[in-house]
Amino acid sequence: MEGGANMIIADGKVHNPIKSIIDGARISHFIAKTTPHLARKKWISGMLTPNGRIFIDQGAKTALINGNSLLPAGIISAEGNFERGDAVVICDDNNNEIARGLSAYSIRDTLDIKGKSTPEIENILGYRGRTALVHRDDLVISDIGDYVD
Repeated sequence: MEGGANMIIADGKVHNPIKSIIDGARISHFIAKTTPHLARKKWISGMLTPNGRIFIDQGAKTALINGNSLLPAGIISAEGNFERGDAVVICDDNNNEIARGLSAYSIRDTLDIKGKSTPEIENILGYRGRTALVHRDDLVISDIGDYVD
């Protein structure tokens, strides 16, 4: 059970199979080897094909390594063709991969708000978006080989 979810296999041919489980019917019960949170991190880091790259400054790199989200203020530039929710690679200014994550903004919006503080974003985009460009829950640090919880 790599997906982080427990699973029960029961006889589906009986009437009301869930009630039969509650009443003590024979089942096969599989316990997950990981939590849903860690399964999500593994999915982000290894199963998704990134559609772009986001380049960050040293302050943002330090913030990510310390477990924080990626804010637009720390972004230097971006490239690729990504939309909101797409996987991206996050690189330092030397093009070294630091992390992978799910972007809360498209490439167009990312380029518009790069280097900007949170209060400026709504004025630039014309709508109130998310504070983080990549939230820490949607982020996996690559350089260290560890997950940001």
